[in-house]
This record gives sequence, C-alpha cells and structure tokens, in this order.
Amino acid sequence: MAGTAQARGTEEGDPRGIYAILSLCNFVIGMGAFSLIGMIEPMSEALQAPVTSVAFLLTVYSIAYAVTSPVLVALTGRIGRRRVLSAGLAIFATATALAALAPGMALLYPARVAAAAGAGMVSPVALAIAAALAPPERRGRALSSVFLGITLAQVAGVPVGSWLAYTFGWRSVFALVALMTLPCLFLVWTRVPAGLRFSPVTLRDLGGVLRDPVALLTVGFTVVFLGSIYMVFTYLPPLLSATMGYGRDGISLALLIFGIGAPLGNMVGGRMADRLGPARSLVLICALEVLCLPLFTLLPLPGALLLGFIFFWSLVGWLFSPSQQLRLVSLNPPLASVLMSLHAASIYIGIAVGSGLGGLVVEGAGLMALGPAASGVALVALGVLVVSDRAARRRAGLR
Repeated sequence: MAGTAQARGTEEGDPRGIYAILSLCNFVIGMGAFSLIGMIEPMSEALQAPVTSVAFLLTVYSIAYAVTSPVLVALTGRIGRRRVLSAGLAIFATATALAALAPGMALLYPARVAAAAGAGMVSPVALAIAAALAPPERRGRALSSVFLGITLAQVAGVPVGSWLAYTFGWRSVFALVALMTLPCLFLVWTRVPAGLRFSPVTLRDLGGVLRDPVALLTVGFTVVFLGSIYMVFTYLPPLLSATMGYGRDGISLALLIFGIGAPLGNMVGGRMADRLGPARSLVLICALEVLCLPLFTLLPLPGALLLGFIFFWSLVGWLFSPSQQLRLVSLNPPLASVLMSLHAASIYIGIAVGSGLGGLVVEGAGLMALGPAASGVALVALGVLVVSDRAARRRAGLR
C-alpha cells in the first residue's frame, strides 16, 4: 500500500502511539458513517419523513465515498500525508456539524455527501501513514491496529449512537461525532510526522484497473456480497420494532450483538482463508449467507434465540474480508494498493446497493420480504465469485 516513507521529523522509537491516534480517527469516521443505521426511526419521526428516505442518506453517503475517495486520494498523492489527513478530518467535522443543524432532508443530503468526501480522505490515508511508519516485518500488524477503529465503530459506535438518538434525538449523535473529530484533528496535527511521502495511487493506475474486466469482477464480488447483508442490516431497527416490539434498548442491544460479531468474524476469517484458501472460504461463506437470510421471515423469535442468530449472521458475514483481500492482492501484486483502494470504495458501494435495494423491497413488498430478497442477492454474489475466480485462474495459467 505504501512505498518508501520519507519523513522529516519522524519520531524515533515505537510509533504505536501514532497508530492509536489513527485508529481513533477511524473509529470516529466509522461512527459517523454507520450510526445512521440505528437512527432511522428517530430521524423519520422527528423529520416526518418516510423511513426509506432517511435510509437513503446511507446510500447517498456510500456512493459519495466510493466515488470521491479514490479520486481525492490520487489527486492529493504528492501532498504531505498529515495535511491531507487533517483536511479530511476538518471537512468531515464541518459537514457532520451541518448535518446536526440541518432543518430537514434538503440540507442533510449535501451535508452527508461532504462528510463522505472528508471521510474518504481519512481512512485510506491513515492506513498509508501506518504502512509508511512501520518496518516491513511489522507492517501487517500496523495496518491491522489502525483498521481496528472501523471495526470498533461497529461494536460500540453504532449501538451507542442508536441509544443516544432514541434518548436525546438524532441531532445529538451528529453533534457528538463532530465534537469527537476535533481532538482527532489536534492529535493528528501535533503527533503525526510532517513530510510523509509514499508512492501515490495515480489516476492512470486507477484507470488501468478499471479497464481490467477480471479486476472489476473480483472487486464486484465485494459489492454484491455486502449488498446482500446491508439489504437487511440497514432496515434491522424497523424490522425488529415491527416484529419484536423492540424500542431503544432492544434495538441498541441487537446492534451491539451484531457489532461484536464483526471483529470476531474478521479474526476467524483470516485463519479460515489460510486453511481453506480464499476462494473455497468465500464459497462456504456465501452458501451460509444464502441459508441464513431467509430465516428473518421467522420473526418474531424468543429474544435469546434472535440475538444468537444475529450474532451468527454477523460472524458469517464478516468472515469474507480476509479472503477477499487475499484474492485482490494475489490478482495483481504490483497494483495491490490500487485494488485495495477500490476494495475500500466497493465496501461503500455495497452498502449503497444494499440499502437502496432494501428500500425498494420494503416499499414494494414490506419488511418481511427483506430476508428472502437478500438471500437471492447472496446467491448472485456466489455466481460472481465463481466467474471471477475462474477468470483469474485462467489468466494466471491455472486450471
């Protein structure tokens, strides 16, 4: 991901303190991005807007991130990493504060677009800084520690945001995220070394990958697979409200259980990829998703059984990441950084696709149709996986 670092004023010694700062930045970015899932009902009631219109804010954010992040990272590739990271945080904080003050949906949409643009300059650059500061033999651990913030946002940030939205109103969540960004901005400016440089991802590199059908198919698997998950996850709060009678505490607990499954799935998925290989692992994961998702039609369920099912569903879903990353890195090692950048963008495209399709299903067939529809999309993901893996193997001269 990163080339040779050329840092002026880089502190000697263990840079783990900087990794912690960058991980904190990712936590705040993740909370700002995903907390909307637990705020859909409070926002819908307060703004007197349909649930699907509020959920579309997540779609808009995800599309804006996916479109702007690779381009902005490439365009700012020759600027010091500390300045780019600080600029992204400042944009994110300002846009999130505007969202907290927005009188209605008309201002919320552009505010979320601007927040996504800022966020798209933070997470990829934070990973690049970690890679630039770490010696080669510790680079993987450095990247993992910085990405931990995004995972923890799923574990803690989303359910906390949901609880705050139901208790104090949805504006309190955006206000809190904006305020939390300020110490991150201060710490980045005062602790991250000035003058960090690395080999940037260029627009020419991006264009070359975008013209490669095998690469697009491989990255496209991320979009379709996550789309199947977020078809249901985006609408999980209203689904649980309608079928289980859950309010603030029940929905927050369910989101917390889902969040706990994310980092565990990521860890188990790494071992699974090493033992079974990435393609076989992903086939198994897709098959499990196809079987799991229709079970949402069985709601209502006993509370303990429901929470256990949500945990298992999250665990299975997040098994995919290590295997998919291994596929992308092995596809074209010299352009691994470009592929990983597009992988990050495709995560948000998948969220956008999933939340958008979920909205269409809810409007056309109701909440109870989400599980079977999402299972069908997971089956499509399995097809994309098989086709892209065969194409990659043929190009590599393998059977």
